[in-house]
Amino acid sequence: MEELQIIDHYKDTVYKIAYTYCKNKSDAEDVFQEVFLRYFRKKPAFDSPDYEKAWFIRVTINCCKKLLLSSWFKKVLPLGSNLSFQAQEESELFYVVMALPLKYRVVVHLFYYEEYRIKEIARLTNQKETTVATQLQRARKLLKSRLMEDLQYE
Repeated sequence: MEELQIIDHYKDTVYKIAYTYCKNKSDAEDVFQEVFLRYFRKKPAFDSPDYEKAWFIRVTINCCKKLLLSSWFKKVLPLGSNLSFQAQEESELFYVVMALPLKYRVVVHLFYYEEYRIKEIARLTNQKETTVATQLQRARKLLKSRLMEDLQYE
């Protein structure tokens, strides 16, 4: 694929994972840019489209972790959530998912939005399958309880 096709093909996946980690638009955009810069600098060859997609997900996760662990990021206060969001980010479910701890947000996103199986998520996140399954189960319980709380208040 040529450069514009690569960006077009993986832009949603990279951005959504970055947003899931960073919880704000500007940091997600920075990670997005870094991921594609790395791709175009290295020009890696892949055996299949699955390996290519896995590479983009793994690099996105690594870039997010690097950003979140940077000394600059630890010293900066977020501006808040008064920024404009895209349509998908306006749903109540989205906000409930974003309120989950990071380890749960990532597995929920990869499982439900990217449609990866637990085995594949474990490989992408460098965790054991049982750990991913437990995180997914706990995330579901948290989501259910928080959504039930919201229903009781309405």
